[in-house]
Amino acid sequence: MHLDIGGQKRRLLYKGPTGAWKNGAILVLHGGGGKAEDFCEQGNRLLSPQVGFAQMAIDQKFAVFLLDSTRTVTDWQGMVCGKIWDDEVRERENLDLPYLNEILRNVVPPLRPRGSNPSMFMAGHSSGGYMTVRAASHMGHRLDAIAAIASGDPYGWTRQCDPAQGDKRENVKGAGFDNETGKQIIEVGACLGEATVKERIWDRFEGRKPVFRIFHNEFDGINDMSCGRKVDRQLRANGFTGEQPYLAKRHDSRRRLIYHFWANEYNPEILAFFRRSSAER
Repeated sequence: MHLDIGGQKRRLLYKGPTGAWKNGAILVLHGGGGKAEDFCEQGNRLLSPQVGFAQMAIDQKFAVFLLDSTRTVTDWQGMVCGKIWDDEVRERENLDLPYLNEILRNVVPPLRPRGSNPSMFMAGHSSGGYMTVRAASHMGHRLDAIAAIASGDPYGWTRQCDPAQGDKRENVKGAGFDNETGKQIIEVGACLGEATVKERIWDRFEGRKPVFRIFHNEFDGINDMSCGRKVDRQLRANGFTGEQPYLAKRHDSRRRLIYHFWANEYNPEILAFFRRSSAER
């Protein structure tokens, strides 16, 4: 499906179970450098947990909407950041909030088969996780629950998209830094600052807030676990309620890039969390 929102061409893929969506709909946001097809691309070992998530969700009677980021996000200096979500708070208008709002308000509802569960969920990985938290703080009354995977606090970090900062992916430029500590988020303890003096003002909305759960690996070598702890703390400080974070099982004691990726073990936990959230509302 292709959409034209705010002069930007946007797209999404979606698939539902046969018949009613018994457990509602999940909007899924890929990580930085990724694409919507990452959740349906067979044969790629690194992407197989994401493909498994989409299939498991459909098998459990969720509809799955796979969203795609733009390549037009810029940082504070106007430098292009690559294929990421517009997950940071900037002075300009956000590029992705209108897209997400349009899908929640006007795309998903008319596609529901008769007798479907109206619950709406959002799950995002890495940059998509930062964007998921941003969406929850901006339009959370449209969501029942969110899952943020290997991500952090969108109101408490800054991207510098100068290629010289050294992101090794060809389609993602620069690096991210915690506002309080000034450390790059790949560093151990990058987001451990106790103060929130440099935290940007959180968006507000009228209505109930979605429940949340953070998913992370303590040996994540791209987005330090301290950043997951920080966003959990900040969500609670801003009136959200959540379950205890889910920590992936450790296979060794070394921080690795591989521990940043979506893991198979997250899949049943995320879906069980969404089912609980729907049942409790």
